[in-house]
Parts: sequence; C-alpha cells; structure tokens
Amino acid sequence: MQIAIMGFGNPVRSDDGVGMYVIEKLKEHIGDNEVINIFDMGTAAFEVLFGLKGHQKIILVDAALNTNEPVGTLFKVPAEEVLRAPQDDPLVFLHGMKWDQALSYAKKILQDEYPNDIQVYLIAIENTKLEVELSDAVKDAGDKVVEHILDELKVLEVL
Repeated sequence: MQIAIMGFGNPVRSDDGVGMYVIEKLKEHIGDNEVINIFDMGTAAFEVLFGLKGHQKIILVDAALNTNEPVGTLFKVPAEEVLRAPQDDPLVFLHGMKWDQALSYAKKILQDEYPNDIQVYLIAIENTKLEVELSDAVKDAGDKVVEHILDELKVLEVL
C-alpha cells in the first residue's frame, strides 16, 4: 500500500499555513519511509492529479475559513463529503484551483486508478493576515492532526 499525505496552505497567511505546519511535523516523525510519501503542496493543487497516481490511501490537511465554529475546531471527513463537482468551468485556472476541485478533476482523469481511501482533515481558522505565525488554537489543532495521522499509520503498520 502506498500512502500520500498532502498539506495545503499559505505559510505567510498566518493560520492558513496549518497544513504546511502539519506536514513539517510529520516529516520530523516519519523521516524516510518507502510506503509514505509526504507532499508539501503549499497553495498549488493541480499537481494533486499526478501525485495521487499509484497511491491507495490519501490524507489531506488544510485550513477551513468561515466554518462558524471556534478557531482550531478539527474536522475529519471523507473526501466525497467535501468535493465540489466543478462544471467544466473556463474560469478555473491551474494556479487558482483548490485541492477539492483538483480531486474532482483527478477522479475524472484517473478513473479506475483513483484511490478509494481519501481522508480530509480541516482546521477552522479566521486569521489569514500577512503573518508567518500560527495562532495557539490552530497550532494545537495541527498537533492533534499530527497525532491522529501517526496513530492511523501505526494501526496500518506502516510506521
């Protein structure tokens, strides 16, 4: 089984960088591993289409704005619950595409090779100011995501 873990976000937009924070922490804990591939996706998402090929399990981490929940609230949802089905929208640009749109396109492009096991961790945020620090609540939630992912990888016996 090949597992991909992808973190998204803008590290210079305060709490929006939580996906990158989680990825960095996971790299420290996991190191080199033949089964687990860790992708620092930043704000790019179209690359997801090609990064998914050959993986049976995908774990995504990103910030979620405007959730009406307290900052730092953690959501763990199956990808199909958050996927938007884009209508072949001519206004969707490669560099402006979010991961959920990219997954929707990946499903069309990869067809039978599209992985069935995709899990998404979202962390509620408010602050997207031009800052490099995470708020304490979001950092704590990021640490919880790291723990959840490491626990899941131990259960799968890949760590």
